Amino acid sequence: MARPAIVLIGFMGAGKTTGGRMFASALRCRMSDTDKRLQRRVGMSIPEYFAKHGEAAFREIEEEVAGELLERADGGVISLGGGTLQSERVRRALERHTVVLLHVGRATAWKRAKRSDRPLARDRAGFDRLYAERQAVYEQVADVILPEVDRQLLKPAVAVIAEAHRAKGAQLLWAHTDSGGYPVWLRPGLLRELPPWPLPESSRRFAITDETVAEHHAGRIPELSGMIEIPPGEAHKTLETCERTWGSLVEQGVTRADHVVAIGGGVVGDLAGFVAATFQRGIPVVQVPTTLVAQVDSAYGGKTGVDLPAAKNYVGAYHQPAAVMVDPDVLSTLPPEELAAGYAEVVKTALISGGALWEQVASGAPVDPLTVMRCARTKLQVVADDERDGGRRQVLNLGHTVGHAIETVTDYRRYRHGEAVGLGLLAALRLSGRDDLRAQVAELLAGVGLPTTMDAAIDVDEVHAATARDKKRLGSAPVPFVTVREPGDVRYGQQVGDRDVRAAIAELAPVA
Repeated sequence: MARPAIVLIGFMGAGKTTGGRMFASALRCRMSDTDKRLQRRVGMSIPEYFAKHGEAAFREIEEEVAGELLERADGGVISLGGGTLQSERVRRALERHTVVLLHVGRATAWKRAKRSDRPLARDRAGFDRLYAERQAVYEQVADVILPEVDRQLLKPAVAVIAEAHRAKGAQLLWAHTDSGGYPVWLRPGLLRELPPWPLPESSRRFAITDETVAEHHAGRIPELSGMIEIPPGEAHKTLETCERTWGSLVEQGVTRADHVVAIGGGVVGDLAGFVAATFQRGIPVVQVPTTLVAQVDSAYGGKTGVDLPAAKNYVGAYHQPAAVMVDPDVLSTLPPEELAAGYAEVVKTALISGGALWEQVASGAPVDPLTVMRCARTKLQVVADDERDGGRRQVLNLGHTVGHAIETVTDYRRYRHGEAVGLGLLAALRLSGRDDLRAQVAELLAGVGLPTTMDAAIDVDEVHAATARDKKRLGSAPVPFVTVREPGDVRYGQQVGDRDVRAAIAELAPVA
């Protein structure tokens, strides 16, 4: 039986030729480029053929060349032209191969393509429409999605991608950071049939979960050597809980050769990640997120930590996971209020992303595996650009400055994290001067049962004072805010007037 090939797809300017060479070199195999084969067959360049015969004739010969190559391939690496997936024959031929999408942002793609002789890169408006149209097709057929980084930095992903066909339909998102890369596996039903485990058999697995999650999901991870259960809820994301957990790891004989499996939502992921980062100066952690907020946001990026009475997430460390295993099916065990709380992070991420994700969320469509995947992609790309909050990663704090302040003054007991973030989003949009967008987001939040005003008992001045203790504050300068110009255009490091901050918080108070 012919072996599957690794097939690279992506928009023009994605670096498919460069990426193909990197894959072929790492795997010591042959690379085939459909654009080059097409040019040899017609005896002229693609722009020349396009100009002489038109796009319809070009697509016909492109389909023939790509279809033949994919149907006859026996291993190796194949780079496809950006528009090849318009062909049903090509899409059908891709089914037996491992399809790798090389992501390129719209701005980067235009910057690279506008200086070329590409026939479809002659006007920006048409280019942007084409980019938007093709993304959904790319996502639909891709088995693997790689972020926009220097393709040579993705070499650690090659071995995992080469085995991706063994994951039986799971989609692999590769997470790149300066600290190293890791796989994010995503598929409904993933925990019923796990992909290859990211750590060797010699590394024992010790689960950290909470008492509620343990009943539903802890048994789905095979070959556990031990399990530690913590009380559920943000109120228990403390150093005291960490100390008990560290002690349990010692009692169970955990060593630096072993690893932690964090099974749960944001609280478990944050705390277990911090425990792993600090136990014996660091052991690996595999994140298995079981709530919506964790699957779309907190399980990725390596931020770990616990709360202090004075402020949220004041003690922590960056500790990237060894892998993240995402099974959207487990969300069916969540009560409606937990799903609603996670929805606030979906809206936040959609505002940051813009494009197809914002259109999907703004339409009021229910959260589905595609939503989860697009949110994860957005978070992973932001972290790839800036692992340690030196710049762009700060956009992920949208809504969190006021949200964290509300959690702090209510002792982490009144609101779920997502509920507080939803309120924080409304304050951030008021500070952005986007009254229309604030009203739209308020309608989305209310539609899933999230609060759009604070409890009357919450003191506006206490919340205002708590924003000044946010961990993003540097030196004596006021805490910076994240603001929104429009979906997809989110700005970090914005200084806003103290009176405006208080007014935005006061607007969250219920009308008397």
